[in-house]
Amino acid sequence: MESRTQIEETAARWVARRDRKDLSQADEQELAAWLQASIAHRVAFIRLDSMWREANRLKALGAGVGVGVVPAPGEWQRSPFLGKKAPQGRPVTVQTASGKPRNRPVVRLRVLAASVLVGAIAVGTAWMMKSAGPAYQTHVGSIEGVTLADGSRVLLNTDSKIRVEISATERRIQLNRGEAFFDVAKDPTRPFVVVAGEQRVVAVGTKFSVRRFEHRSDEVQVVVTEGRVRMEPPTSAVKLPPVTVAAGNIARGSGAGVLLDAQPERPVDEYLTWRTGFLMFRATPLAEAAAEFNRYNATKIVIDDAAVGAVRIGGNFRSDNVEVFVRLVERSFPVRVERHGERIVLTAN
Repeated sequence: MESRTQIEETAARWVARRDRKDLSQADEQELAAWLQASIAHRVAFIRLDSMWREANRLKALGAGVGVGVVPAPGEWQRSPFLGKKAPQGRPVTVQTASGKPRNRPVVRLRVLAASVLVGAIAVGTAWMMKSAGPAYQTHVGSIEGVTLADGSRVLLNTDSKIRVEISATERRIQLNRGEAFFDVAKDPTRPFVVVAGEQRVVAVGTKFSVRRFEHRSDEVQVVVTEGRVRMEPPTSAVKLPPVTVAAGNIARGSGAGVLLDAQPERPVDEYLTWRTGFLMFRATPLAEAAAEFNRYNATKIVIDDAAVGAVRIGGNFRSDNVEVFVRLVERSFPVRVERHGERIVLTAN
């Protein structure tokens, strides 16, 4: 297996040779075969070739300036390359030990441009490989979809945020808060990894959701609708094995490990009705239902009575229609409703 450094070095050699135009037909065929051998080869070549072309603009800085000549302050000419003023040059003289003046080649612009080019490639490569990628987020009550560069699709639930980092070897999604559903494009060479707190959820090509709980940030829920994923528990004093979660299964992970529910009480799709703007409850405690509604609405349901919170309800409700939900609860159960600004308080009647 080639290391990332080896791939980068090979790609750099091919880019430099092609720029010098010294590739024979056999070389062109060899380059094509190398590019076809691995997506990592293609990614490295495209990245470095783009940097090389961008850095070639530095050559314009040397237009009209001789070797060993330093640009003089205030002396400028119009450059056809840059569309802006470029420096003219004049010789710089220094006194030698013999007292005779001589021209001193203080700076060779070609060497300088080459040095900057090498630095640009090195810094650019490090940035591409290590920096964080784009972030996407939703506000309370909104659900948004985004298509990633690899073709995978992500649906972000209310008040959620992710950061995406895609490299030649891995597709990494950092779930900072909330919940997201992933429809992963198949790519066996680059695992699709969702990091939520201390939990890692690894997939290749599948459909699943990952949720971080607002008041239990160390707890993660994974719902798989197609294919399978691997949950890797956090590193701890006790080494726990990864857990495979297949389609139709639900798993919850925390610092204590992963709990797999291979036979959930209801179909997994019912846990994901939020994708269509609805919340589905089936013999759900009112306290849990209220907490779900609070995720999607600025108006919050507050339950101060434990008996009221234990009342079980069922049905389908629009996630953004908290007023209708509260009215139905008030009509169906011995519950009193009091409104205080953006708080709806439920107590026993």
